[in-house]
Amino acid sequence: MTEPAHAGPGGPLTRQDDGVRIVAAAAGSAVFFGVAPCVVAGLVPWALTGWRAGDTPDWWTAVQVAGAALLVGCVVVLVQAFARFVREGRGTPAPVAPTEHLVVGGLYRHVRNPMYVAVVGAIGAQALVLARPVLLVYAAVAGAAMAAFVRWHEEPVLAARYGDEYTTYRAHVRAWLPRARPWHPARAEG
Repeated sequence: MTEPAHAGPGGPLTRQDDGVRIVAAAAGSAVFFGVAPCVVAGLVPWALTGWRAGDTPDWWTAVQVAGAALLVGCVVVLVQAFARFVREGRGTPAPVAPTEHLVVGGLYRHVRNPMYVAVVGAIGAQALVLARPVLLVYAAVAGAAMAAFVRWHEEPVLAARYGDEYTTYRAHVRAWLPRARPWHPARAEG
């Protein structure tokens, strides 16, 4: 007999059910990773620049190194955030396959939208590495589109789905500027 793992929306889940959900969430997240961040932060910048560097002065090498470090950091943030959706949320970042639980751990304790911040950061990082101002313009446009999507779609959906849990989280963790110290839902904070 398989022992219960935890209760899901339809009642108790078995450990086997939970394992299947995690595998499905991981597969869905991997597909969404290829469709969303890889297109927005990879394919579009390539289409705009061919990933060819612009002319740069000699001192620009330090800026390129900083941009490369930022790009690596943004990729790490994205991978960690996607993994958090699978492990903690038991779902995907894709609106068509949402999480069972509100994701508030890891980097989400510092900022509500680490994926979007990382995608815009990755575009900006490529602008630095390639010395291509067009990518800074694209980063601003992409960031504005993401902010509008979050404000007018994601936030109302999350509020409806998770209620007071999301309202409390939203009151303590900013959408775009990370907190220096992580938020802990178990602690009473003002």
